[in-house]
Amino acid sequence: MMKNFKYLFLILPFLVISCITTKDVRYLQPNESLVINEEGLVPYNIPIYRITKNDILNLNIVTTPKGDAAQFYSSYNTSGGVGGGSTSAAVAGGRLGGGTGSNFGGNVNFYFNGLKVDSNGDINVFGIGYVKAEGRTLDDITKEIQNKVNENFQEGKTEVRLNTDGITYYILGDVETTGLSGEKVAHKNTLTITEALAINGGLNRTIDRKEVVIHRKLPEGIKIAKIDLTREDLMNSPYYYLQNGDEIYLNTRKKSLNGFGKDPIQTLLTSVTAITTALTLYTILQRL
Repeated sequence: MMKNFKYLFLILPFLVISCITTKDVRYLQPNESLVINEEGLVPYNIPIYRITKNDILNLNIVTTPKGDAAQFYSSYNTSGGVGGGSTSAAVAGGRLGGGTGSNFGGNVNFYFNGLKVDSNGDINVFGIGYVKAEGRTLDDITKEIQNKVNENFQEGKTEVRLNTDGITYYILGDVETTGLSGEKVAHKNTLTITEALAINGGLNRTIDRKEVVIHRKLPEGIKIAKIDLTREDLMNSPYYYLQNGDEIYLNTRKKSLNGFGKDPIQTLLTSVTAITTALTLYTILQRL
């Protein structure tokens, strides 16, 4: 019987290789490539979002309740319904509420009431006309609309507010990450990928943190990048900060597909089963 145990040592290397280590699952592990400044801080590397075709924008123009601008910029010009208010400052035409969208993705209210960037890269603002949007930042477009508003009304009496519907991003994983997959919206100015994953409960051990793929929508097209969540120098990457429309693809580890490494108990049970099966087959063959 002791003779049969030599086959155990043939299987052990395979089992060791199939196990997931702490280096495979820990986020942002220290490495020498991390760039810090003279104060020991990691510099911000936040890419500026530029509008692309088919984006939808939310336009509100704030003015005094009885001002001429409030009468001119009606509900047809803003992203919300008829509104206003009795306070010292009212939003002309009201403000779009933060709807939750539908099961098919997107915010329904935002889709029907927002300003759509057309195939030419323009938005059509009622009372102003077409404004170039594609390839420009929200600040640039806001300033142009603000200047056009100031041409018709007293400067300083109105304020243009232009936004997207927060940072919308998408996570697609395997069947074991169904609770994580889907369309996500964060109403924040900036959002890191670690913040996004934390908001959604983090990643399980089946996900390969070293091979995360991001598709980023740019005015020129879609850029594909691979990031490693286990490396600390990810914080120097522009893909550390998510942009509106980013798609995050989570790949399953090969070890997990083979049934190993999902958790210690499952790995142990799989290992014992493999050893037992191998010894049983060997014993049967010896008797033949």
